[in-house]
Amino acid sequence: MSRQSSNIVSVAGNERQVEGMAAGLACASGNELDLASLFECPVCFDYVLPPILQCQSGHLVCTNCRPKLTCCPTCRGALGNIRNLGMEKVAMTVDFPCKYAASGCEVTLRYIQKPEHEETCEYRPYSCPCPGASCKWQGSLDQVMPHLMTAHKSITNLQGEDIVFLATDINLPGAVDWVMMQSCFGHHFMLVLEKQEKLDGHQQFFAIVQLIGTRKQAENFAYRLELNGPKRRLTWEATPRSIHEGVSSAIMNSDCLVFDSAIAHMFADNGNLGINVTVSMCNCS
Repeated sequence: MSRQSSNIVSVAGNERQVEGMAAGLACASGNELDLASLFECPVCFDYVLPPILQCQSGHLVCTNCRPKLTCCPTCRGALGNIRNLGMEKVAMTVDFPCKYAASGCEVTLRYIQKPEHEETCEYRPYSCPCPGASCKWQGSLDQVMPHLMTAHKSITNLQGEDIVFLATDINLPGAVDWVMMQSCFGHHFMLVLEKQEKLDGHQQFFAIVQLIGTRKQAENFAYRLELNGPKRRLTWEATPRSIHEGVSSAIMNSDCLVFDSAIAHMFADNGNLGINVTVSMCNCS
């Protein structure tokens, strides 16, 4: 088959020709041709990455768009299942932009590294940090606080680096979440207390702090959670998690303040539990 356009390469019986072209392109200057642009999907403009399939005329479509199509969007021909092995070899030599480049990410990397990077990229959309799965909102970091203030107005926001997080009615049955915001050092922190009820009726409480910010920003802070009672104290100190990480994995691994209902009642007053929360800045060298 022959090449149908300046951006498409067909490889049926022509792998050597494609490899030669790849070598030539690799030596070209950045002003001549952007290799990554050869892999742009004509439907979503994301990149067509291995395994790369072509239509009968050599046009490419990404794996996300392909199942939604009945014919090639470029030539209207049959899609077929022809592997473009030549373009797959070219793809191994190309540094592709992160899919969140438009949001500010400047990382370029080989296609095999893209999924792992994009899974944790600081520029990917932020989900609503409120516990539970009812809110499906997503947006940029600077939109998180406006979202919380408009869509979750019931959340209390306290000012200061040392506050008391009061969880009321801890005897409520079933799984319950308590949430409060704390603002200090020019940042906003979300305090979460989650109660889980196990199959055997045993209850556990998990308390954690997360920063409305990136993981790099979170590393600049430390927090302390403290339960105080007559002649007893329970304390947890850690680095806050970024809302990009969320709290689910920390709770699953008990990487937070964990206590059962007996401990909770030991520190509670009339069914209300007060947790002293102190946020401090780390003296990072």
